[in-house]
Amino acid sequence: MPRRRASISVGAMAVVSALTLASCAVGPSDRPAVAHDGAAAGGPGQPTTSAPRKPIPPLTDPQDSALSWTDCTDTVNRKLGGVNGLRVGCAKLSTTLDSPTRPGRGSNRVQLTKIGDGKQPLVVLNDALGEPGSLYAVRLAAQLPKEILDVYHLIGVDRRGTGDSDGVRCVNQPSRTAMVGFDPSITDAATLGQLLDTTRDAAQECMLDLDEQLGAYDTWRTANDMNSLREALGVPRLNAVARGDASRVLTAFAERFSNEVGRFVLDGSPDPSVDAVGQAEARASGLKDTFAAFTADCATRGCALGAAPDQVVTALLDKLRTQPVRGPRLTFQAGTALRAIAAGLADRPRWPELADAILKARDGDVSGLETFVIPLWNGPDRDMIRLDGGLVTTCNDTTTRVDPARAATLAQEWSAKYPIFGAMSAHELAWCMPWPVPAQPLPVPRAPEAPPMLVLGTEKDAITPLPGTTKTAEALASAVQVNWQGAGHGAFAKSACVNEASRLFLVEGKAPTNGTVCPP
Repeated sequence: MPRRRASISVGAMAVVSALTLASCAVGPSDRPAVAHDGAAAGGPGQPTTSAPRKPIPPLTDPQDSALSWTDCTDTVNRKLGGVNGLRVGCAKLSTTLDSPTRPGRGSNRVQLTKIGDGKQPLVVLNDALGEPGSLYAVRLAAQLPKEILDVYHLIGVDRRGTGDSDGVRCVNQPSRTAMVGFDPSITDAATLGQLLDTTRDAAQECMLDLDEQLGAYDTWRTANDMNSLREALGVPRLNAVARGDASRVLTAFAERFSNEVGRFVLDGSPDPSVDAVGQAEARASGLKDTFAAFTADCATRGCALGAAPDQVVTALLDKLRTQPVRGPRLTFQAGTALRAIAAGLADRPRWPELADAILKARDGDVSGLETFVIPLWNGPDRDMIRLDGGLVTTCNDTTTRVDPARAATLAQEWSAKYPIFGAMSAHELAWCMPWPVPAQPLPVPRAPEAPPMLVLGTEKDAITPLPGTTKTAEALASAVQVNWQGAGHGAFAKSACVNEASRLFLVEGKAPTNGTVCPP
């Protein structure tokens, strides 16, 4: 995003200067349906179906698309770090920026990828701080069963402000380094004040760069982008799958455009019934539980971390506090290492790689851990920086602001409740402290007029823990929840049982039995 410091509005300068499975859910006495991967029966599990309150919309043939696609397979493969054999097309979608100070005005370009030959488009969205949807969709296409890909082609979307969309790239590198590397053991308000100074610098940079556009990068307006995409794809209803906090894009879409909702899959979701403090505590709890699953997996595999990976991690962080280590591209501090570990916990297939990286870091080689955390600073292209766009979206989506004193209190409490990760989660609350407060937070999703949605929960989810996903399903007027007893982040395309539930919903238009439990 180009800098336009000479044209800053009076309003922006003033702000800168002021800186110092439910509704269908069975009752508590009902036991959930349990689906098995079916090894003994010779095939994948077959989740049973249930009749939703409203019909699942039928699939209708798309009309002529307004999008112009060009082959970008080589570029995408480079960004993914390897070739997966899929052909990828790229396009840009023009939408209205619609900032709070200039409603209905301004332009915004959204990056798209297209993978597969199925007739129906299935839009794919990912977390604001996660891998851009344009790349995540390519990974999904390599994992989904043929039965789904015979019907759908995937449309990966970089949410506004992220990836190769008209992205937010406004935080300077020293601020990124200080925020991500901040010592996760800090629990006193005075030292947390130093983090606030850093986030204040980041906020000032972003307000100077983005001016009146700053407030336009949020989930509510991203939902409007999805309606523009639906129109450009030539479909009367949007079919989509969203992982993590991107599920809030789909629930916001359902609130705004209920008649245009097709078949929605919410793959994990933040708890909509609590504020940013409650969601941060949930992430700390999710990381603790996922680390426990990682420890159990390590023991089962006989990995080199031994019987107590937590002790190895603690010793590594202690060492980095006094002796930061330079990697190929980054200098590792305690916070840098812990964020790399947190990112690795969310990526279940890479757990063996994560264990090896932790062990090598203990011996002074942080190159392995760097691969997990480098996208927050920079990806294969400068456009792929994740921290900036994710930060702006996160702060624009909540009215909660936490000062250093309260952050310190929470850090102390959470360090005791959630060892290793508790204080780090509390520190993230300070990231939004200096930012302008939006007029209102995202509403709790209800979508009373929308058709049923499939909500997928993961038992040990490092980013969107299962209780929050269940709260989302309970809040929605019509939702069917299927839970996977796995770990990492997200359940979509992770098991034969989940694949079958997804196929029933997406392809056949049938709702799996609410409360179905899929084995790991």
